[in-house]
Amino acid sequence: MKTSKKRSDCPLSCSLDIFGDKWSLLIIRDLIFGNKCTYNDFLKSAEGVATNILATRLKDLEENGIIEKSAHPDSKAKKLYRLTPKGMDLLPILMEVYVWSEKYYEVPTDLKATIKEAKKDKDKFIKQVMKELKSK
Repeated sequence: MKTSKKRSDCPLSCSLDIFGDKWSLLIIRDLIFGNKCTYNDFLKSAEGVATNILATRLKDLEENGIIEKSAHPDSKAKKLYRLTPKGMDLLPILMEVYVWSEKYYEVPTDLKATIKEAKKDKDKFIKQVMKELKSK
């Protein structure tokens, strides 16, 4: 497995080298909350990632053990992407970003409901989402 070159020994810096760019976090978000699992699914995200950037980010996330790729059961041309346990462990971090964002920015109503549910009992919410991710 290839890992990103470290800029420093700071744990935050090392982590951001792997998953800290905008597109990687959005791919992870889509795998967790968006029920997206194919290249074309990610291309259809509202943010409009370019195909070359998407391909690079998927490759980097796979090489760093955040996601894994497998054959699609219905098409030899398609691949399925899913989070590894290492990638799933990013869920609490993403939830904290959602909570922070809701405090300072306007968020869609359906997302507000999810954030409200998560804030009631974060551990329970994270366990439930993890269970769902593991069953995919």
